[in-house]
Amino acid sequence: MKSVMSKTPLALAVVLMMAGSAWAKVPAAEAERLGKDLTCNGAIKAGNKEGTIPEFTGKWAGAPAGTEFVKSSGKHPTDYYADEKPIFVITAENAEKYADKLSPGLKAMFQKYPKTFKIPVYTGHRDFRYPDDVCAVVKKNALEAEVTDGGMGVKGFMGGIPFPIPKDGNEALWNNLIPARAYTESIIRDMGNVLSDGSITWGRMENNNLDMTSNPSNRGKPIEGVMAYSMSRGLLPEREKGGVTVSSEPLNFKKDKRLAWSYDAGTRRVRQVPEYGFDQPMVGTGGKLTIDSDRLFNGSPERYNWKLNGRHEMFIPANTYKIHQPTVKYKDLLTPQHANPDFMRYELRRVWVLEGTLKEGFRHLYGKRVMFIDEDTGQAVMGDMYDARGQLWQFALINYYYSPDINAWHAGTSFYHDLNSGSYMAYNMFQERQTGPVLNKGNLTPSMYTPQAARELGN
Repeated sequence: MKSVMSKTPLALAVVLMMAGSAWAKVPAAEAERLGKDLTCNGAIKAGNKEGTIPEFTGKWAGAPAGTEFVKSSGKHPTDYYADEKPIFVITAENAEKYADKLSPGLKAMFQKYPKTFKIPVYTGHRDFRYPDDVCAVVKKNALEAEVTDGGMGVKGFMGGIPFPIPKDGNEALWNNLIPARAYTESIIRDMGNVLSDGSITWGRMENNNLDMTSNPSNRGKPIEGVMAYSMSRGLLPEREKGGVTVSSEPLNFKKDKRLAWSYDAGTRRVRQVPEYGFDQPMVGTGGKLTIDSDRLFNGSPERYNWKLNGRHEMFIPANTYKIHQPTVKYKDLLTPQHANPDFMRYELRRVWVLEGTLKEGFRHLYGKRVMFIDEDTGQAVMGDMYDARGQLWQFALINYYYSPDINAWHAGTSFYHDLNSGSYMAYNMFQERQTGPVLNKGNLTPSMYTPQAARELGN
């Protein structure tokens, strides 16, 4: 016997509300806080009462005066704080003193590697900002952008960051999915799979990424359709050399899917890749990274329930110019068990804590993932990944730096630690390469991300 819903006014109202499936927008009075007590990106402008988190100055939009900068040249980032030294170092011996400002992943690293893991803490700086035109668009987003279709898409988004004042987990997640970032990016990434005995197996990948949400010509008007295009071509290891994958990412995963085609160098054939993403292994990483763990999470939100667990003070990687200098040698950086702490820089920051719990009936290697999102950028900088039993399995961190090429923060070298095996993956390295990321050159177009393009790149 079929169940029939009585068409009362209340029932009809519920149906109409669910059909839209959109979250409420920020009230105009609250949006007015942007650029006043909040930065244009929604961060608290004031420092903390202890003075250990500085006030946001935003004195630089682009390269600081007097510094050398050649636009879109692929030059390694300048270290604007090169003369600074750590103000203190957190070790396993004094970690308890700072426990309330350490993520579970950082605590686990101290427990796993008590003799060698360290957190060098530097004086905080909040000196860089987004340009005025991006800030103006972000304020419009606060009033117009909405999460739709049960968290699967957004509408009314005009560039920049969609939800500068996030109210729930879905909004915080979409901030990480579509932040202000490079419009075009071309890079050859080196990857080091550091095994528990300290030996290293190498991977290398060429990437060309086209982000339609950061296209300057789209800024200020609602963006729909394709979010981004990506191309990856395997260079190392030899067994993966010549393989090419091209993909496109929608702004609404309910209406569209991520589409991907792969060229196999052995068979010289192109095939469409079904359900590309999620926990499929990423090429060149020895299975250490899933496709959806690049930038800690990417792709469809559909397999998790997302919960925003407030804003907290935490030590995170910040202003990480030191690690990206061309003088850094991989043999010095990639020490056994974890990266050499001498190249790391942490500051005390405010972060949004975003928790994703696997939905019933869905599968994924990670039963839960928790991300720590820098309030100044809206982007996840650290992540804790749990297995199906609820045990902390992996800890990851991304070293972001401000790039004058894009007048925004760019994801640099990241580390993904397997807390069970004692190994880790160093991802997105370019320190020993003559050219680093080439950003916002504007030389990529959607026609470069077709099945035919994949075949041509592979041959």
